[in-house]
Amino acid sequence: MGLPNFFWANVWSGGWVSVLTTLLDIAVIAFALYKLIMLVKGTRAWQILWGLGIFFALIFISEKLQLHTLNWVLQKIVPLGPVAIVILFYPELRHALEEMGRIGFWGRGFSFLGREDLAVVIEEVVKCATRLSRGKIGALIVIERETGLDNIVQTGTRLDAIVSSELLSTIFYPGSPLHDGAAVLRSNRIIAVSCTLPLSDSPHVSAMIHTRHKAAMGVTEQSDAVVVVVSEETGTISLALEGRLDRGLDGDSLRERLQELLSPPGSDNTGPSRILRWKSFPGNNIEKSGKEQASASSAQSKAP
Repeated sequence: MGLPNFFWANVWSGGWVSVLTTLLDIAVIAFALYKLIMLVKGTRAWQILWGLGIFFALIFISEKLQLHTLNWVLQKIVPLGPVAIVILFYPELRHALEEMGRIGFWGRGFSFLGREDLAVVIEEVVKCATRLSRGKIGALIVIERETGLDNIVQTGTRLDAIVSSELLSTIFYPGSPLHDGAAVLRSNRIIAVSCTLPLSDSPHVSAMIHTRHKAAMGVTEQSDAVVVVVSEETGTISLALEGRLDRGLDGDSLRERLQELLSPPGSDNTGPSRILRWKSFPGNNIEKSGKEQASASSAQSKAP
């Protein structure tokens, strides 16, 4: 009798109560693993997990191919694993425990704004971005999705106000005490302003990219957030996602991208396939060349 058959035979031997408790046990473990994966997805911890997976795969392959020296070296590293994991995952473990202590952690990711409320939020963000773009006023608007941004929120000033283009424009207006930093949006509320974002440390980032754009790319490298950036030098509107920067957007293209990325799966104007299709074309995500950026900036400066 195989192990699965032996397992289910023991489960059924206890009657319906045993079956229900076993299913509940599996459901709880699956839910906990899902929340942990969503917590580390898009962060450095996710990359470290992939590295650990490759490490153990090398141990298995070296043993099967009888690469005795390589397998011996890898086996000697394994006893150091528990200490190494604590050191490598210390920030993520601390953040995970903090998140688990918040009631909102257990419900995050399952609720979406209604279609009308979402359309209002997107429209207010687009109106703010286009208005600031015309005036060449810098802005950094971080829109939270599945991954929590409480660690970012703690670096700024709590606001908790309804999203409006007028309020966002006032926040980023030069001379405002809160204009230096990012505004973080959760659902239909501005939860914090003047927040500090981590800068991207990717070696592929051009030296021509300014600090505001590096910050937008940095926070999207560590989360699934969507960031709207307005350049104060050129007025160019950009969208950051997964460490990539899409530049030279106008109001219509920005609205379309936000609808694709923020709408819940299964709605009429979006779905997982459309989001995946936008991610799959490198030309949509990479930074445009200097000539394209100059022409986009020139077009925006000539616009009324």
